[in-house]
Amino acid sequence: MKNLDAILPELVNYITHHNQSNKAISEVSVGWHIEHSLLVIKQITSTVAQSEPKLYKYKFNISRFFVFLSKTIPRGKAKAPKVVIPVEEITIETLQESLKNTYQAIAYLKDCQEHQYFMHPFFGQLNKKQTIKFLAIHTQHHLKIIRDILK
Repeated sequence: MKNLDAILPELVNYITHHNQSNKAISEVSVGWHIEHSLLVIKQITSTVAQSEPKLYKYKFNISRFFVFLSKTIPRGKAKAPKVVIPVEEITIETLQESLKNTYQAIAYLKDCQEHQYFMHPFFGQLNKKQTIKFLAIHTQHHLKIIRDILK
Protein backbone atom coordinates (compact mmCIF):
# COMPACT_ATOMS: atom_id res chain seq x y z
CA MET A 1 0.00 0.00 0.00
CA LYS A 2 3.03 2.25 0.44
CA ASN A 3 3.11 3.10 -3.28
CA LEU A 4 -0.43 4.46 -3.33
CA ASP A 5 0.13 6.39 -0.09
CA ALA A 6 3.29 7.89 -1.58
CA ILE A 7 1.59 8.94 -4.83
CA LEU A 8 -1.35 10.88 -3.36
CA PRO A 9 0.73 13.78 -1.99
CA GLU A 10 1.77 14.60 -5.55
CA LEU A 11 -1.91 14.90 -6.50
CA VAL A 12 -2.32 17.30 -3.58
CA ASN A 13 0.46 19.47 -5.01
CA TYR A 14 -1.54 19.97 -8.22
CA ILE A 15 -4.85 20.97 -6.62
CA THR A 16 -4.02 24.67 -6.95
CA HIS A 17 -3.68 24.12 -10.73
CA HIS A 18 -7.12 22.51 -10.99
CA ASN A 19 -8.39 24.95 -13.64
CA GLN A 20 -5.44 24.58 -15.99
CA SER A 21 -5.78 22.65 -19.22
CA ASN A 22 -3.96 22.01 -22.47
CA LYS A 23 -6.21 20.68 -25.24
CA ALA A 24 -3.16 19.31 -27.10
CA ILE A 25 -2.58 16.93 -24.19
CA SER A 26 -6.07 16.30 -22.78
CA GLU A 27 -9.61 17.50 -23.40
CA VAL A 28 -10.11 17.93 -19.65
CA SER A 29 -8.49 19.99 -16.89
CA VAL A 30 -5.96 19.11 -14.23
CA GLY A 31 -8.80 19.15 -11.69
CA TRP A 32 -10.72 16.58 -13.72
CA HIS A 33 -7.73 14.22 -13.72
CA ILE A 34 -7.30 14.64 -9.96
CA GLU A 35 -10.98 14.10 -9.21
CA HIS A 36 -11.18 11.13 -11.60
CA SER A 37 -8.17 9.49 -9.93
CA LEU A 38 -9.73 9.97 -6.50
CA LEU A 39 -13.13 8.67 -7.67
CA VAL A 40 -11.47 5.55 -9.09
CA ILE A 41 -9.75 4.83 -5.78
CA LYS A 42 -12.94 5.34 -3.78
CA GLN A 43 -15.18 3.37 -6.16
CA ILE A 44 -12.82 0.43 -6.53
CA THR A 45 -12.17 0.29 -2.79
CA SER A 46 -15.91 0.16 -2.17
CA THR A 47 -16.25 -2.67 -4.67
CA VAL A 48 -13.40 -4.65 -3.09
CA ALA A 49 -14.89 -4.19 0.37
CA GLN A 50 -18.24 -5.57 -0.79
CA SER A 51 -16.78 -8.56 -2.64
CA GLU A 52 -16.97 -12.12 -1.44
CA PRO A 53 -13.43 -13.55 -1.07
CA LYS A 54 -14.52 -17.13 -1.74
CA LEU A 55 -15.71 -16.10 -5.23
CA TYR A 56 -12.23 -14.94 -6.25
CA LYS A 57 -10.57 -17.16 -8.85
CA TYR A 58 -7.14 -16.38 -10.27
CA LYS A 59 -6.96 -16.37 -14.06
CA PHE A 60 -3.99 -15.27 -16.13
CA ASN A 61 -4.69 -12.13 -18.20
CA ILE A 62 -2.18 -11.05 -20.84
CA SER A 63 -3.27 -7.36 -20.82
CA ARG A 64 -2.95 -7.21 -17.05
CA PHE A 65 0.43 -8.93 -17.23
CA PHE A 66 1.88 -6.32 -19.59
CA VAL A 67 0.37 -3.31 -17.83
CA PHE A 68 1.58 -4.56 -14.45
CA LEU A 69 5.01 -5.39 -15.86
CA SER A 70 5.46 -2.01 -17.58
CA LYS A 71 3.63 -0.12 -14.82
CA THR A 72 2.06 2.06 -17.51
CA ILE A 73 -1.33 2.43 -19.13
CA PRO A 74 -1.34 3.46 -22.79
CA ARG A 75 -3.03 6.83 -23.34
CA GLY A 76 -6.31 7.04 -25.15
CA LYS A 77 -6.95 3.29 -25.24
CA ALA A 78 -9.83 3.09 -22.75
CA LYS A 79 -12.80 5.19 -21.73
CA ALA A 80 -13.64 5.78 -18.08
CA PRO A 81 -16.93 4.30 -16.83
CA LYS A 82 -19.61 6.89 -16.00
CA VAL A 83 -19.37 6.16 -12.28
CA VAL A 84 -15.82 7.57 -12.15
CA ILE A 85 -16.35 10.59 -14.38
CA PRO A 86 -16.52 13.82 -12.36
CA VAL A 87 -19.90 15.50 -12.74
CA GLU A 88 -19.79 18.26 -10.15
CA GLU A 89 -17.98 21.55 -10.50
CA ILE A 90 -14.35 20.99 -9.54
CA THR A 91 -13.02 23.46 -7.00
CA ILE A 92 -10.18 23.44 -4.52
CA GLU A 93 -12.72 22.72 -1.78
CA THR A 94 -14.37 19.80 -3.58
CA LEU A 95 -10.96 18.31 -4.38
CA GLN A 96 -9.83 18.61 -0.76
CA GLU A 97 -13.03 16.94 0.44
CA SER A 98 -12.63 14.19 -2.13
CA LEU A 99 -9.01 13.69 -1.09
CA LYS A 100 -10.03 13.32 2.56
CA ASN A 101 -12.58 10.65 1.58
CA THR A 102 -9.96 8.90 -0.55
CA TYR A 103 -7.53 8.62 2.36
CA GLN A 104 -10.35 7.04 4.39
CA ALA A 105 -11.05 4.60 1.54
CA ILE A 106 -7.38 3.60 1.37
CA ALA A 107 -7.35 2.96 5.12
CA TYR A 108 -10.45 0.79 4.65
CA LEU A 109 -8.82 -1.10 1.77
CA LYS A 110 -5.89 -2.03 4.02
CA ASP A 111 -8.33 -3.96 6.22
CA CYS A 112 -9.81 -5.97 3.35
CA GLN A 113 -9.00 -9.66 2.98
CA GLU A 114 -6.40 -10.80 0.45
CA HIS A 115 -8.94 -12.48 -1.84
CA GLN A 116 -11.50 -9.74 -1.83
CA TYR A 117 -11.48 -8.43 -5.36
CA PHE A 118 -12.49 -5.95 -8.01
CA MET A 119 -13.68 -7.00 -11.49
CA HIS A 120 -11.80 -4.85 -14.01
CA PRO A 121 -13.36 -4.68 -17.49
CA PHE A 122 -10.04 -5.48 -19.26
CA PHE A 123 -7.95 -7.22 -16.59
CA GLY A 124 -10.57 -9.47 -14.98
CA GLN A 125 -10.63 -10.12 -11.24
CA LEU A 126 -7.98 -8.22 -9.30
CA ASN A 127 -7.41 -9.40 -5.73
CA LYS A 128 -6.51 -6.90 -3.00
CA LYS A 129 -2.78 -6.84 -3.83
CA GLN A 130 -3.43 -6.53 -7.58
CA THR A 131 -6.05 -3.84 -6.95
CA ILE A 132 -3.58 -1.77 -4.98
CA LYS A 133 -1.02 -2.15 -7.76
CA PHE A 134 -3.60 -1.17 -10.38
CA LEU A 135 -4.67 1.89 -8.39
CA ALA A 136 -1.04 3.03 -8.15
CA ILE A 137 -0.47 2.50 -11.89
CA HIS A 138 -3.73 4.27 -12.76
CA THR A 139 -2.97 7.23 -10.51
CA GLN A 140 0.55 7.50 -11.97
CA HIS A 141 -1.01 7.47 -15.46
CA HIS A 142 -3.07 10.54 -14.61
CA LEU A 143 -0.17 12.22 -12.84
CA LYS A 144 1.86 11.93 -16.06
CA ILE A 145 -0.98 13.57 -17.97
CA ILE A 146 -1.18 16.34 -15.36
CA ARG A 147 2.56 16.96 -15.60
CA ASP A 148 2.31 17.16 -19.39
CA ILE A 149 -0.60 19.61 -19.16
CA LEU A 150 1.42 21.85 -16.88
CA LYS A 151 4.62 21.80 -18.98
